[in-house]
Amino acid sequence: MSKFGLIGKDIGYSFSRTYFSEKFKKEKSEHNYENFDISSIAHFPEIILKNQDLKGLNVTIPYKEKVMPFLDEIDEEAAKIGAVNTIKFQGEKLIGFNTDHYGFKKSLEKFLPLPEKSALILGTGGASKAVAYALSSLGFDYKFVSRNPSLGHLAYSEVNKDIIARHFLIINSTPLGTFPDVEKFPEIPYKFLNPEHLLFDLIYNPAETEFLKRGNFYGAHIVNGADMLKFQAEKAWEIWNS
Repeated sequence: MSKFGLIGKDIGYSFSRTYFSEKFKKEKSEHNYENFDISSIAHFPEIILKNQDLKGLNVTIPYKEKVMPFLDEIDEEAAKIGAVNTIKFQGEKLIGFNTDHYGFKKSLEKFLPLPEKSALILGTGGASKAVAYALSSLGFDYKFVSRNPSLGHLAYSEVNKDIIARHFLIINSTPLGTFPDVEKFPEIPYKFLNPEHLLFDLIYNPAETEFLKRGNFYGAHIVNGADMLKFQAEKAWEIWNS
């Protein structure tokens, strides 16, 4: 029997634990999947020391970037992205990978093409970096929107009718709207959306966030992060077993 798990903060809702536990049960395997809810990434080495039977880990908010210095190797794509969401235990080595970009790209494909390859990425955390990497591979132009914009990023206050009109894909990579804080949403001018827009929320719980509800109200196509998570989880499983 091998142990796998998820590193994160406030992860009682965990998609990964449910997904892999059901997978192991269906396949009649004796593997185990456990949540490791830690208040600081400083506790990461303790998890490794106390769980010598670990074979692989998923990593979620807010540690996708913070975990990288603790790893022995970083896969080339994960290094380019600047975020890790999958860790493979190979002997004494911890190797970091990113499967978020794969999951996002796979779940987006069925909605393409859009009128133009132009996107707004709401948020600048680890998940947003994987989204940007996937969009680049698809030939999209994109802009980040941030509460604390740096050079080249947009502030939320700058997202106006013209910006919305020129960006047909809008991705929420922030945790705004995640259960239990379901009333929260990114502050963009939804009234300028139309049926040519696609709103993609990386959140899966709830299935329809306030972000998606507002997009749907104004006629935009909407998709949540459930399929993305399934695709990235299967890719992680492939990595752990390669």
